[in-house]
This record gives sequence, structure tokens and C-alpha cells, in this order.
Amino acid sequence: MTAPDISVVICVYTEDRWEDILAAVASVRAQSHPALETLLVVDHNAALLDRLAHEYKEPGPEGTVRVLANAGPRGLSAGRNTGVAASRGEVIAFLDDDAVAERDWLRRFAEGYADPRVLAVGGRTEPVWASGRRPAWFPEEFDWVVGCTYRGLPPGRVRVRNVLGGNASFRRTAFDAAGGFATGIGRDGDRRPLGCEETELCIRLTRARPDAVLLIDDRAVIHHRVPEARERFAYFRTRAYAEGLSKALVARSVGAAKGLESERRYTTRVLPAGIARGLRDALLARPGGAGRAGAIVAGVLTAAGGYVVGSLRARRGGARFAVPPVEVGG
Repeated sequence: MTAPDISVVICVYTEDRWEDILAAVASVRAQSHPALETLLVVDHNAALLDRLAHEYKEPGPEGTVRVLANAGPRGLSAGRNTGVAASRGEVIAFLDDDAVAERDWLRRFAEGYADPRVLAVGGRTEPVWASGRRPAWFPEEFDWVVGCTYRGLPPGRVRVRNVLGGNASFRRTAFDAAGGFATGIGRDGDRRPLGCEETELCIRLTRARPDAVLLIDDRAVIHHRVPEARERFAYFRTRAYAEGLSKALVARSVGAAKGLESERRYTTRVLPAGIARGLRDALLARPGGAGRAGAIVAGVLTAAGGYVVGSLRARRGGARFAVPPVEVGG
């Protein structure tokens, strides 16, 4: 079977990440499985749009880079939908603007689509700490807080409920079947809620296509920069609370049974094991053990609080999101 053409979408919003954006594009251009194109979707920032258009005005030998304005409301979901609509590949991959992909990233994605039932393939995201090392108190079970793969996900190439948005790909027909990313639930700068749009899309996709297979291949690796501000406990709590808000919206939309299916295993098996590890390390006088155990407890309670608040808001009609159709290119 011929390997699919892959378009890569990178959503950007601030000039503060200029060097990160250039590095992300360079990593796509260096892929062993060349991208058909790279689409930079700029989120309502005219200065950044002009600067990037000038930077990539000439096609390079390593692949075409197209610079587009977000055609929808402000936020990551609409930016991704803009990229999907403008893309030409059979598969659309998404890369965070502050991440770089390893050379075989797209090749691993392409391999996953050898099975025609596969409609999405995600990968592994490794943190790159601004301080040079993981904070001693920061539990690996909560690496999702900084947009990275967390302890508890199964290794290898495995079937999953949902992929993780900063390192993911979808077959074009997935958007034909399920529509685009929901607006009003994903990232919009630093506003809350801050995530779960890819979870909601994946659940909606498998409802529309019960035969669909969604995979994560941990050999499809990217390295995601974690700024110093996100290494602090204050951000950890804020992000955990926002996750609870977002999960409440998803559960309201798709039902708690499906919306919290993976989270139940995570909270009943993965997190208790993490607390036990932290306490054991504390007894053995290993650095950060008590802090990691305490952070897990605090993260669970904070996320639960966000979920309760989000559920109440959703019931009162105060928090909504929309699922737009996407007119995919090609």
C-alpha cells in the first residue's frame, strides 16, 4: 500500500514564540517521510501573519510552507479547522508551535495508516524543561498538564479512545464523518477551559464510525518545550482545574460513560500507584517523593473541583461549544 501524503498543520498565535515556530517548521522539513506541505495558521495576529508570510514567501527545497489566517473565531480549534480545510493531504498531522518532531515522526504516522480502518494516529510527546530538568515535585502521571505524554498510557502502538492534540494525525475522511474540532472548548491563549477538544472529536468520530480504529504509536516522538512559568505549582493547579472544566463539557456532550471512560482507569489505578511510589520514595529519602505524592492528591482534588463547577455551568446553559462542519480541501 502506498504511504499517504501528509499535510502538517501548526497553529501559531504570538511572536514571543518566533524561534520555536521556526524550529517546528524546520523539524517538519527534515522528516524522513517528507510532508506534502506545512500550513502555519495564524490566530488573529496581523503582525505575526505578515512576518511569517515574509519568512516563507519562497518555497524551500525541503517542502512548501503556506501561511494562513485563522478563518474562524479566535482559538486553537478554529485554527486547526482552518488548516484542515486548506490542506491537500490524505492525512492531516498537527504539531504544537513550541515543539520539534523527531526525524521519523511522519513515517511512523504513515505506517499506522496501512490499515484502512485507522482514522487517527497519535504519538509520544516528551517535555523539554526550561530549567533543564523535571522539578522534583512534578509527577510524571501529570505530564498532560504541560501537554506531554503521561505515565499510565500503554507503550508501543496501541488502540486508544483518543489521541493527544499536540502530536496527532487524522485521515481526511475522519473530518468528513465527524466534522471539525469543537470551538469554545479548546485553547484560546491562556483563557479557560484549555483542552479536551481532541478528546471530544475522537469520541464523536467513533460514534459516527463505529468501525474506526484510533492508535497511539510511541515511536512518533516530538519534544515539547515547557517554559519556566509552567514548571510552577500555581500553573499545575490552574491547568488541573481547567481540565476539570473541559472534561465536564465533554461529558455533558457525549455522556459521562464515554467522556470519562479513560479517566476512571487513570484515577483508580494509575494515580494510586503514583501516590504509593511517591510515599515509598519519601521513606527512602529520595528527593521529591512526598512532593510528588502530594501533587497527585492536589491535582485530583483540583480537577474534581473544576469538573463540579463545569457540570453546574453546563446544566445552567452557561458553557457551550459548537461543532462546525469542515469543508476539507484536496
